[in-house]
Amino acid sequence: MVQLYNLHPFGSQRVVPCKQEPAHFCCGQDVLFVASAAACCRVEVFAVREQGRCEALGSFATLGAVLRMAYSSAGPSTHTLQLELDEFIVCQKPVELLGEESKLCEIPITLESTELPTEDTERFQVQYLLFRCFTPDQSPFGFCEETKLHSIQLLPVYQTGIWLCMYVLCTRKLLSLFCFFSLPDVGYLYSVGKLVELISTYQYSEKSEQAVLTPQFLHVITSQNLQCFTVRCSAAAARDEDPYIDTTVKACPPVTLDVCTLRMQLFIGPRAICHFKNHIILLTKADTEDITERRKPTRRMLSRKADSIKSRGNSESEPGWNLYIINTVSTIQLYREMVDYSRTYESVKTESCIHLLSEAHLLVRAAIMDPHFLGSDEKEDLLRAFRESCAFLGDCYSRFDTKDYHLALPYYRMSGLSMAEVLKRLVSEGDEIQTCERGFIFYLTHSLNEDSSEELDKESGNKVLKIFYLADPVQLPHILCSPCMRNVCPFTAVNYLQKVEKMMPSAVLTLTKAFLALKMGDLLMYEREMDSCKETTLTCGFVGQPRLLWQRQTGIVTPTEFAVHLKETQPALLVAAAVALHENGKMELEEADTFFKMLCSSSGNTTPQLLVDFWEALLVVSSQEEILQELLLRVTSQYVWRISEKQLPDTKPLKTTEDLINSCSHFGLIFPWVTSIMSVGCSSHQDFCEDISRLQSLLCSQSINVAAAQPVLEPLAGAGSVGLSIRVLCSSRRGRYEEALEQLLQRCPEAAVSYAQQELKGDTQALWWTKMLPELCNRTRLSGNNCPVLISSLKETLSVVAMELELRDFLSLLPEDGTAAFFLPHLLHCSQRKLLT
Repeated sequence: MVQLYNLHPFGSQRVVPCKQEPAHFCCGQDVLFVASAAACCRVEVFAVREQGRCEALGSFATLGAVLRMAYSSAGPSTHTLQLELDEFIVCQKPVELLGEESKLCEIPITLESTELPTEDTERFQVQYLLFRCFTPDQSPFGFCEETKLHSIQLLPVYQTGIWLCMYVLCTRKLLSLFCFFSLPDVGYLYSVGKLVELISTYQYSEKSEQAVLTPQFLHVITSQNLQCFTVRCSAAAARDEDPYIDTTVKACPPVTLDVCTLRMQLFIGPRAICHFKNHIILLTKADTEDITERRKPTRRMLSRKADSIKSRGNSESEPGWNLYIINTVSTIQLYREMVDYSRTYESVKTESCIHLLSEAHLLVRAAIMDPHFLGSDEKEDLLRAFRESCAFLGDCYSRFDTKDYHLALPYYRMSGLSMAEVLKRLVSEGDEIQTCERGFIFYLTHSLNEDSSEELDKESGNKVLKIFYLADPVQLPHILCSPCMRNVCPFTAVNYLQKVEKMMPSAVLTLTKAFLALKMGDLLMYEREMDSCKETTLTCGFVGQPRLLWQRQTGIVTPTEFAVHLKETQPALLVAAAVALHENGKMELEEADTFFKMLCSSSGNTTPQLLVDFWEALLVVSSQEEILQELLLRVTSQYVWRISEKQLPDTKPLKTTEDLINSCSHFGLIFPWVTSIMSVGCSSHQDFCEDISRLQSLLCSQSINVAAAQPVLEPLAGAGSVGLSIRVLCSSRRGRYEEALEQLLQRCPEAAVSYAQQELKGDTQALWWTKMLPELCNRTRLSGNNCPVLISSLKETLSVVAMELELRDFLSLLPEDGTAAFFLPHLLHCSQRKLLT
């Protein structure tokens, strides 16, 4: 389907003052070369000035008739041969081969040198892009006109703007390449970038003579018209530049838009056309019947003989040809006309309005992609027009009931308009809001649900409330939690929520009402709302809308007034909600750190107890090993810091060590030998017994990676009985039982037997008699009767050894200088056990 609009892409036109009849022409470097018809063998040269004015520079003769001309900056060259009949390939059916497959056409291509001094043939490569063959009617009269290929062109599109190379603006980077070719009735536009694909098909209203492609338009000449079609090059190139352009942030009209005819300009006998900068150069040659038609006298000419003779004389002197330079209007001027024209469709809310605005947008986008854009006088105007076109498209997708309503969001974002400005565009002052289309609701929902620094004023906020109450009331609680709605009237908001609650009650709605009650200072209402739901239900409500507790402002997590109040009144609920948020992917560990530190006004590296409570609570529920090890290291570090620095928590912990042991497998029961060590130690850490017991409990479990925690535990190395218990626990967890025994025998022998009973089992049980028994014997002998603890430990060890070892093995362990009377009861016991077995 071709959309036809009567716009005006063509501006002024000027006649090139050729002395001879033109046959061929080409442009380059602001110079027009015109080759005369066959008999003249001459080329005229003209300088092309502003607005298409031409100034003759001179002419030169050629040895023969010019058959073809082309201009290349690097040297309607070209190597043309008359094709013989055997060079045609006749297929039985149409063939189209794209990309690499086009090599299958088996047509060899060789590069020929022009032998110019600037030529670097080693850099030239041949790449097959497209092979297409049309099957003509098989008839004795040759090929039919419908299959005649008359125009073919490659169009490069470069990366937006110009790249910076050191100190100068230079090097253009090729972004996309397009291939266009045309038959008399139809034209085909292909994208030949990473993929080769057909992006547009142009059905002409009548047989075409020639066509020329530009980044913005396709110009086609027929027997009577110069036609201007829109092209999709900028849409395809935009997607090559940014494959993720079609998102909630950015958008671009699709490549598959209906082809649009902007203008059908009447000319008599168009024969050839070429494009040069912002000019169309058109050669017209009138047939005999066309000239005769112009010479027919009118009634006015018959009424006056003198006028009739004068007119006839003028027409006889008129040439049958002309070479025109047609100045295309500026992008901005045509863009304005397209926007104005689109308003004729606005009242009926048709797709034609969107289509025409999309064409205007692509027109501007193509101009911005021009390599000379950065140096253009229209740069600022084009950027302004780009943002304006985005705003217009956003308006259409917001107001119209269209399947692509979601595009309102990215177009408004690209326009740079604030939410308040969009509201003013779509909701007039004083108008009663009745209904809003899906596009507008979609835009508002996404904009309000994001972390924006924009704050709507009270009037705009209340307007938004009414819009959602009418269009999507279930979204009202979520909308009210947006930072943008901070200035909304809480009384009005509660009134709307109460109406919604009767139809669709929810935990989020209840919490939102409580939040608003705090803003109004109504504590009775707040308590009533909070008491109406169980704590688990409220926790689910916070997961449903995290911004009740925290919001982002310029990328920083900030606690809300609700969170501050919960910290003072219901810290357990606050921590439970934060844990639920983390487990549901709504809050990262680092975000929780920032949240609790800001909430508790912690300065520097100080960790508030509420954050430690959060870590401990998270240990209870988390199942991710990586998160668990991170949490274990964090709580361990915090316990060590408090014990070593003798710092008490800033608030009372929510759980005791016993609570944690009972609810969390990562906190183990404290071993009796650890308790034994602590019972005989000094009382310098008596005020920090909770942190000490939590740390010991962690090390008594099998969860924490002791090797990773060792550097964190280092500050407690010399901390009396606390340090001893930690060192022995670490040695045991790492399998260094002999080292652990050595430490206990030196520092706390009364705990050695208890340690052995706990730790020396299975493969490590031999340490009882190979390590502990000799050490106790030796230490007891050296201390004499001055250490009853050693004697007691030795007796308990002997009792165990006597039960476990054979008599011969037991005897071999006894010291040679031992007193027989001391060991006799154990020897007797050992021998009796042997007899019993």
